Amino acid sequence: MDPQHLALLVAAGFGAGVCNALAGGGSLLTFPALLAIGMPPVAATVTNAVSVWPGYIGNAVALRSHLPSFRPLLPRLVALAAVGAVTGTVALLAAPPEVFTALVPFLILSATALFAFQPLITRRLAASGGASAPLLYCGVFIGGAYGAYFNGGMGIVFLTALALGLDAAIGRLNGLKALLTLTAGTTAMISVAIFGPVQWLAVLVLAPACLLGGIAGAKLADRLKPIAFRVLVIAFGTAAGTAMLLT
Repeated sequence: MDPQHLALLVAAGFGAGVCNALAGGGSLLTFPALLAIGMPPVAATVTNAVSVWPGYIGNAVALRSHLPSFRPLLPRLVALAAVGAVTGTVALLAAPPEVFTALVPFLILSATALFAFQPLITRRLAASGGASAPLLYCGVFIGGAYGAYFNGGMGIVFLTALALGLDAAIGRLNGLKALLTLTAGTTAMISVAIFGPVQWLAVLVLAPACLLGGIAGAKLADRLKPIAFRVLVIAFGTAAGTAMLLT
């Protein structure tokens, strides 16, 4: 790995950690950065899945106080997220790499759009009432499968499913979302670490950078406006997806 690639990964990892702490969407920085240093798309997505995994633990631990009220549902939702993640991992690793390569630009642009409209989605879901068990269970399974296949925007998919399926405040649902994200992320991480083409040198660079960025982001959360990082992520994701679509 040459110095330019090393610097790009460090910057992307640190920026992703900050973005995840303030607004989410860090994978929309790290995944294109891995592509930019010449990594094949499948290798990039599995390497990214392993690199960002430690952040899921911190998020779930920080929000664990929101879980007791959902205790009766936890076993079923965790199981569905795990089964979905296994399904997504199998789809990623078993299908020809050309399939994922062809989908990557659309996945990046879709995740970027989802990230861009996340505040609006959250407000609309918070204002809606009612609950739907089928939407809940289907959405959690889809969130796990999507997150294992392509990490970007997984938390938003989970939060949307939870808000449509449970009659609870978004703030409380965020803790449950963190647990399901950790479940799907851990399942995918173990699977790709064993069977996937993980580039461990890149992981050794990205993971500590993400961790340091997360610490810095947590300290800056009260001082900086998350909108600045949101705009950066949207611009980066749009540029990366558009460039891949045109090549």
